[in-house]
Amino acid sequence: MENEVVIQPALVALLFVLAVAPSLPQNLDGLIKKAMNGDALSQISLGERYLIGLGVPQDYDQAVRFYAMAAAQGAAQAQFALGEINRNGEGRSPDYSEAVRWYKLAAAQNLGEAQFALGVMFDNGQGVPQDYKEAARWYRSAAEQNMADAEYNLGLMFANGKGLDQDYKEAARWYRRAAEHRSLAEAQYNLGVLYDSGKGVEQDYKQAAEWYKRAAGQGHLEARFNLAVLYLEGQGVAQDSQEAVHWFRLAAEQGMAEADYNLGVLYANGQGVPRDDKEAARWYRLAAEQGHPDAGFNLGVLYANGIGVSRDLVEAQRWFTIAADEGVQDSVRAKERLAARMSQQEIEQARTLAAQWTPCKSKPACDRRMGQ
Repeated sequence: MENEVVIQPALVALLFVLAVAPSLPQNLDGLIKKAMNGDALSQISLGERYLIGLGVPQDYDQAVRFYAMAAAQGAAQAQFALGEINRNGEGRSPDYSEAVRWYKLAAAQNLGEAQFALGVMFDNGQGVPQDYKEAARWYRSAAEQNMADAEYNLGLMFANGKGLDQDYKEAARWYRRAAEHRSLAEAQYNLGVLYDSGKGVEQDYKQAAEWYKRAAGQGHLEARFNLAVLYLEGQGVAQDSQEAVHWFRLAAEQGMAEADYNLGVLYANGQGVPRDDKEAARWYRLAAEQGHPDAGFNLGVLYANGIGVSRDLVEAQRWFTIAADEGVQDSVRAKERLAARMSQQEIEQARTLAAQWTPCKSKPACDRRMGQ
């Protein structure tokens, strides 16, 4: 269930400028005049304009110049913007130590985006020694200002016991806040996992399905797969094999081998779809090419018996060998039985093909390998 920490660059400077833009001069000369006379809002506006090339040629040095003017006056938004420029390497090499320096100045003024950014830096050990406790402290400061990314990261730290004592109940609380404040798909999915497993909350498949649906609707891969499993088993939702096929297919289209494998099983059994051995073989092959050992075994069975594919003992033995090497015991036995029906030349050919095989690294690569 562990997911990566969210690293969400917050374009606070741009949002800030847009919010105050009506009070600023519309012509560039007037804006520069006010900035040079010490107006911090004008300095921030010019920093943003030069940073993104809004009405002026993009010029990172000029952006830094105007942001620095405002930062020197204590403008937290400008300090944060300088932290972002240094972290992201805008017009220069990234300088994490300098980014941390600016983030700390802005965070000291209670700017939530800067507090969150500091949490990420301590979490990843960028510009500072890695320190999960310090990361959690800054995430909490930002989370208390209802920053969804910080709420999610704090929930993740409670769930994984990083920088904090492991506490699934607290994890669930922070995931829920992130899920509700900004409909963060990762938080919705993780909350679904907690309801699915009964960690930190009373096990409730109906709630798990609801949170999976929300995340799945945003394209979350694992949520789509888990929702398909609930529909297949009738947990938290009415059993519906067709709906399971729908969600497995969406997960498969995103490259999940386990979803490919399950679709193969459903087509082989005629569950949720008309039985179609040819389609079963296609989905097993797609999963097997990505390194799914059980799919490789099932594909071997189809080749050995000519089901959905032309009977091919060499191809069957190749997949039995690949699956057996991955520890599928049924494949070990099938490989031995099939060898008794093959010539030594065929056995050697299958062994060579298995040794040359490597899993494809992506779904497009698998599609190309399969000629799709």
